[in-house]
Amino acid sequence: MLTLKVITENTNGVIDKLAKKHYDAEAIINEVIETDKKRKASQQLLDNNLAELNLLSKSIGQWMKAGDLEAAETARRKVAVLKEHNKQLETDRKEAEKRLTELLYQIPNLPSDEVPEGKEAGDNMVEKTGGLIPVLHEGALPHWELAKKYDLIDFELGVKIAGAGFPVYKQKGARLQRALINFFLDNAMEAGYIEIQPPYVVNPDSGYGTGNLPDKEGQMYHCTADDLYLIPTAEIPVTNIYRDVILEEKDLPVKNTAYSACFRREAGSYGKDVRGLNRLHQFDKVEIVRIDKPENSYQSLQEMVDYVRSLVEKLELPWRILRLCGGDMSFTSALTFDFEVFSAAQERWLEVSSVSNFESYQANRLKCRYRGEDKKVQLCHTLNGSALALPRIVAALLENNQTPEGIQIPKALIPYTGFEIIN
Repeated sequence: MLTLKVITENTNGVIDKLAKKHYDAEAIINEVIETDKKRKASQQLLDNNLAELNLLSKSIGQWMKAGDLEAAETARRKVAVLKEHNKQLETDRKEAEKRLTELLYQIPNLPSDEVPEGKEAGDNMVEKTGGLIPVLHEGALPHWELAKKYDLIDFELGVKIAGAGFPVYKQKGARLQRALINFFLDNAMEAGYIEIQPPYVVNPDSGYGTGNLPDKEGQMYHCTADDLYLIPTAEIPVTNIYRDVILEEKDLPVKNTAYSACFRREAGSYGKDVRGLNRLHQFDKVEIVRIDKPENSYQSLQEMVDYVRSLVEKLELPWRILRLCGGDMSFTSALTFDFEVFSAAQERWLEVSSVSNFESYQANRLKCRYRGEDKKVQLCHTLNGSALALPRIVAALLENNQTPEGIQIPKALIPYTGFEIIN
């Protein structure tokens, strides 16, 4: 969340920046400032009363020693009045603090100056493109038909077991999934990321820490009996490793990678864009997370973008990188680059990764800080990216590499699959 210092010292600038995300912040920012004033006023009165209580408590003993019982009793009555007043002040302060936190949780992160103007996905800026879009043979099929033809994925069986959006991978389809997970993890470790195997559920504190709670769009599965949430991404448990932690400057940047299943309700998704693997409720993903000093975080972001690009290039997929406009960015991001690969049979681009810098927004929620060589403690910057999400990668691999003889496996994956062709 934004710090009070940022809001109070540059109020108009915060409102103007959030307008780039098409968020009208004036009313809530003004309420934050007024609520903070109430909190401070209650705290100041409470501090003054506590100081007076200390003095009165000492004077009672002095009056008793001097034998002035009337003065001692007067002091006792004042103490009783102050204590009662303090109870109300403490209640007022806590209510103001609670309301202040609620308000701050509702305010998005400020977009970086590098974020382009725009309202929706069509306004995103194409940064780079690469790879060759294949020309498919006559009669080429979309991936959901290929999955059925070669008995790779059973979508109907998934509906029987759990519902739509929970496919069952079979035979070489299952082996391809496992191969991609190991391929992505091995590449991440070669790039200096330390592997983590996180829980697939998190408590509310973890959800609030990364900005996934409050769940404004209703995308997280909630286990109400235990008040736990199924993770929509490994970013949540991995980043929360560093909640309430003070890192040492010499240990930065922190670089972690994790495979996990991911669970998303995808409320409101429908139509042709959700066919097959295009949009699922459960899917596999390898995530990369970095924690760095503020002055180095945009260099880290570029390194992460370059790394993700190396993965899609190794898989020989046509790709493009988008710089997201203000209206298409996530609530928590300061700057995001999306990766898309071209799906030749569907003739459309599919998003396979988002790489984001959150600056200090998550770190302030998490209280994730570092101690510099000067012993000063300050907030870190956090970053994360998909490296990569599997469903649409699989969709593009199946479609783009199909031939009349079968589906060819990219050279980089063959050591992981153990086969060169699906036929």
